Amino acid sequence: MKALERGVAIVLAMGVVALAAIAATAIMVSQSTWARRTELTANQIQAQAVLQAGADWARAVLSDDLRAGGVDHLGEPWALKLPPLQVENGELVGSIVDQQGSFNLNNVVTEGKVSLAQLAHLRRLLAILGLPDELADALADWVDADGEPHPRYGAEDAYYLALDPPYLTANRPLTDVAELALVRGFDDNVRARLRPYVSALPRVAAVNVNTAPAEVLAAVIDGLELRDAQLLVAQRERAYFRSVDDFLRRLPRGVEAAASDISVSSHYFVATLRVTIGGAQARGQALLARGAGAWPEVVWRKYL
Repeated sequence: MKALERGVAIVLAMGVVALAAIAATAIMVSQSTWARRTELTANQIQAQAVLQAGADWARAVLSDDLRAGGVDHLGEPWALKLPPLQVENGELVGSIVDQQGSFNLNNVVTEGKVSLAQLAHLRRLLAILGLPDELADALADWVDADGEPHPRYGAEDAYYLALDPPYLTANRPLTDVAELALVRGFDDNVRARLRPYVSALPRVAAVNVNTAPAEVLAAVIDGLELRDAQLLVAQRERAYFRSVDDFLRRLPRGVEAAASDISVSSHYFVATLRVTIGGAQARGQALLARGAGAWPEVVWRKYL
């Protein structure tokens, strides 16, 4: 009997030791996980701080560029992708893209009223990209100030209130191209096809002929065929357009462009930045507006 009791005592003692070992392991794992989370949180905060510093780098580059000259083209320092820049325990990578090399979707409406000329430009761009031109009507209704839908493919409050979930038409300019996801007909495939060619800027903006792709040039210049626009893009790779007049002289015979639609300089740029600190990563974008002689303004910034 005493032997049995001793055996039970030994088993109990072993059980207590095992439980203590399990508890100690659990505590150690918990502490390790907490420490790792704390480290990642600290790294994430540091990464976001570096992102803000990266945006200031972009602003400084654009400010210096403006002082160097009034013509913007793809051979300038701002257009070159920033090589990985070493920061404490990580790196920063960034790039700057001219937003006036794209068609500004907000151009289709001026002071709340649809601009027929700009709407025609958008229709041509859609046709060049193989997209339905009636999408232009849906966009015009989204950003114009009235409540009357365009007859072909327009959509005002009645259309959007019938969706699940319901919402109202913006009746104001787009803040970001991502907002197109709310507009009738602009599904994932349409937005992916459009994204390299469009922007959403806070005011009417001319297209920079030194940075615009051929598709955008053909859309905003009446009578310019895509193949001729591609030739112009090839020409500027050898020598950028030094003035609007310089560009106009190189247009094919019989093709004319409205001086208000084109430019050789830009005010709006997007800086895209990625920071890696330890095991944490942060990505962000900022829309920068550059004025004459002024430090570029941050129109908006977002984390990706």
